[in-house]
Amino acid sequence: MKRILLVFICTLFLTLLASVGAQAQGNPPSDDDVNAIAKQLYCPVCENIPLDVCGTQACAQWRDLIREKLADGWSETQIKQYFVDQYGDRVLATPPARGLNWLVYIVPPLAILAGAYILLRALRMWREQPPSMDSATSPPFNSEPGVAEQDEYIQRLEEELSKR
Repeated sequence: MKRILLVFICTLFLTLLASVGAQAQGNPPSDDDVNAIAKQLYCPVCENIPLDVCGTQACAQWRDLIREKLADGWSETQIKQYFVDQYGDRVLATPPARGLNWLVYIVPPLAILAGAYILLRALRMWREQPPSMDSATSPPFNSEPGVAEQDEYIQRLEEELSKR
C-alpha cells in the first residue's frame, strides 16, 4: 500500500513538473521581462539613452534579440554579458567595479563623509563662545569698544594731512 502511494505521488509530481516546464517554454517572454533587462543596458548607437526607451530601429532589434534569448532560456546575466562582449562595458547602466570604475563607487561616499565632517567642525566652532578678553588688553570701563583704535587712526590721519 505504501509503495502504491509513493509511486502515485512521484508520478503526480513528475507530471506537474513536466506541465510547468512545457508552459514556461510555450509562453513567450513578456514586454516587462524584456524591459527589465533593457533598462539595465544603454543603446550602443545613441548616447546615454536606455535600451528600453530608445526609439531607433536598432534598439527595437536589440529588444527583440533580448526576447529571443529569454525564450531560449538565457539568464539576465548571460544576456548582459552577451551585449558587453559585443559592444563593451559602455552598454551597461551600472559600470562594473573593476579598473578605474571602482572610483565611481568609492569617491561619492567619501566626499559626503568629508563634507559632513567639515560641516560638523564648522558648527562646533560657531557654537563656541568667543575667548574672554584679559583686563590688561581691554579698553577702559567707561569707554566704547574701538574708541582707542579710532583715536589713534584719527591722530595718524591728522599728522598726514598736516604734512601737506
